Amino acid sequence: MTAAATSATSSNLSRVPCTIVTGFLGSGKTTLIRHVLENVTGKRLAVIVNEFGDVGIDGEILKGCGIDTCPEENIVELANGCICCTVADDFVPALDAILSRVPRVDHILIETSGLALPKPLVQAFQWPAIRSRVTVDGVVAVVDGEALASGRVAHDHDALDEQRSADASLDHDDPIEEVFDDQIACADLVILTKGDLIDTEGAVRARAALDAELPRGVQVVSVTGGRIDPAILMGLGVGTEDDIENRKTHHDDELDHDHDDFDSFVVDVPEIANPAVLAARVARAAEEADVLRVKGFLSVAGKPMRLLVQAVGPRVDHHYERPWGDAPRAGKLVAIGLKGLDRAKVEAILAGEAVAA
Repeated sequence: MTAAATSATSSNLSRVPCTIVTGFLGSGKTTLIRHVLENVTGKRLAVIVNEFGDVGIDGEILKGCGIDTCPEENIVELANGCICCTVADDFVPALDAILSRVPRVDHILIETSGLALPKPLVQAFQWPAIRSRVTVDGVVAVVDGEALASGRVAHDHDALDEQRSADASLDHDDPIEEVFDDQIACADLVILTKGDLIDTEGAVRARAALDAELPRGVQVVSVTGGRIDPAILMGLGVGTEDDIENRKTHHDDELDHDHDDFDSFVVDVPEIANPAVLAARVARAAEEADVLRVKGFLSVAGKPMRLLVQAVGPRVDHHYERPWGDAPRAGKLVAIGLKGLDRAKVEAILAGEAVAA
């Protein structure tokens, strides 16, 4: 082996591999990553979480793992906007902080927001200051299997279908479908979630929909509850930054992009008495106010543990997640919807108030 080849090999081995986990709102990214943190062996991990909204819900879920191989200081939250739009301002400093950790991190997991485009983020790994230190082990796209089986890329697509039908000038896909297409176009591995919520025929439909979109021979793995062998997710060894220019997306001809098609805000929720009542209100907000996604923590009277709430459209999941401890028992929910989401209406519905039709 030549000296140059030896040097290149040494450089590759010294770079920390990063797995970019992308996927639409509510597809199950955080659940998947938490399972990896709880089950990986022999690796010291770090996580960069890109929040959509002003409260670090996803980061809090991951910090609740209590895993020695990924201590709380190794979980960095980026809440200033979509990571693909704030690479220089947010991502690079976060990466610098993680790479300075002692002992050294073996692998970095990056959870993008549901609206992020993977390609600009992967392209940042070509920057000289980044390329010499890290590499993209692979891009993993997490897809809601139940939604895909029903012909949708998200669980609640009715509002978007109505918008398209009402606007005669629309002759292109809606923004959510474009984001989904771009995430799939950049994927090295697709995780099809919520297998327990679809029957055999639904699974066949979901897989057929994916096969029609995947541009390359990308492997698809079906999971339930985010349960996957960490070795499947990590260790792909793709070096995606070296091939990213060959992965064509809707936004290749744009100098920049934004996510002005979506709104998000945080709703403060007083202590509740009945989780089922609150869950019904969250479902109602999806049906009456076109809320696409809700996630957050609530305080339940008489309960020492905080209630984790996650909803995709009218489908609401909740469970007691961890003790409040010394933290203030402050309930907060992030609501995400299309541009123009009626904050007053959403807040009224979550408060149990009657609203005008």
